[in-house]
Amino acid sequence: MATIKERTAKDGTPRYTAEVRLKGYPAQTATFKHKTKAKKWIQDTESAIREGRHFKTTEAKKHTLADLADRYIKDVLPKKPKQAVRQKQQMEWWKEQIGVYLLSDVTPALIGQCRDELAAGTTCRGTQRSPATVVRYMAALSSAFTEAVKEWGWLEDSPMRKVTKPTESDGRVRCLDDDERARLLAACQASSNKQLYLCVILALSTGMRQAELMGLKWPDVNLKDGFLILHKTKNGTRRRVPLAGHGLELLREYGKVRRLDTSLLFPSNIDPLKPLDLRTPWETALRRAEIEDFKWHDLRHCTASYLAMNGASLAEIAEVLGHKTLAMVKRYAHLSDGHVSNVVASMNAKIFGGV
Repeated sequence: MATIKERTAKDGTPRYTAEVRLKGYPAQTATFKHKTKAKKWIQDTESAIREGRHFKTTEAKKHTLADLADRYIKDVLPKKPKQAVRQKQQMEWWKEQIGVYLLSDVTPALIGQCRDELAAGTTCRGTQRSPATVVRYMAALSSAFTEAVKEWGWLEDSPMRKVTKPTESDGRVRCLDDDERARLLAACQASSNKQLYLCVILALSTGMRQAELMGLKWPDVNLKDGFLILHKTKNGTRRRVPLAGHGLELLREYGKVRRLDTSLLFPSNIDPLKPLDLRTPWETALRRAEIEDFKWHDLRHCTASYLAMNGASLAEIAEVLGHKTLAMVKRYAHLSDGHVSNVVASMNAKIFGGV
């Protein structure tokens, strides 16, 4: 036997509480914003109970999703320092949306509804999220459920296994053509901020992320041999970055006069222990150069694209940019098609000669 009871929530929207009662099994309940979701849950739950697939442990009825989020933030995130800030914010979002639900009532349908609302921007915070961002939110919740299943014994299985993730795009690739690059560099040279031009040159010539560049310290820079060491990168690995050409020359000149109150290459004028904020001069330079739809991170795409067009392999591009796998650099593969063709032609010429 199954019933659906309707009530009005504090915000004035309807809520539908579905209850399933089958002889020999404890009653199961779940609450939904849409009646169709409640009916679907009833059908799925009844089928699962009859087929022996419905596992609702006692622990799952003792703990809410808010309990799950709080324990994950307290016990697990300290072990993930590079993800802690972002995942805490994501878990707080899930807690805000469905924190009141018992874990036994957190169904794939409920999570899917939150996923859709997050993407559409129809939640209380009202900000539309990209598919990639939605995937990150779902990954945080999935990680928490995994802990609850494997380590805490709160659940028999994770409901995330039955929730479909949005399809992510191949990734944005916006590069400067020769004319745009010349205009941008001219605008940076003319900027009232004396560090802007050097920072843009270094970003273009090395592919460093903005945070990596702004976090550079003099002890990690070898101007004689032309390289620097990044101790803290996004993927958590230590990376050696080669310096050459115009960027190295500019940095050597810049290094002749250093501030004694900080070890940062580019310290803030207000607080020497904090990095320089280039947001305003950067945006001004873009405007003066009449360049649209271009972000600082796109300088990194420029580096990869220039490397590909000059014959670098995907493995070499990945090494320069600091990617652990080739997946992130496959977007530049088409730019090196000519180089690949030459390699294949050369191989065939050596094997088969003029035949």
